[in-house]
Amino acid sequence: VLEVKPWDDETDLSEMEKRVREIETDGLKWGSSKRVPLAYGIYKLQIVCIVEDEKVSIDWLVDTIQEIEEFVQSVDIAAFNKL
Repeated sequence: VLEVKPWDDETDLSEMEKRVREIETDGLKWGSSKRVPLAYGIYKLQIVCIVEDEKVSIDWLVDTIQEIEEFVQSVDIAAFNKL
């Protein structure tokens, strides 16, 4: 589970989620998502992703999401399960 944090309360979370889900590569599958209150009226996006360890680096994925600079302030790993 990744937590994607926006810059402020005016950031369009729907567009931010759309841009995150546009990241596609072999070994990456997006799951469910939800908006979770962060602070001062700001919500963060929690999104589930399944990453095949042999094919996708989690560091690459976090860096790629953070490149969506107009929407994304930071990305944290909230939960990580290895299968």
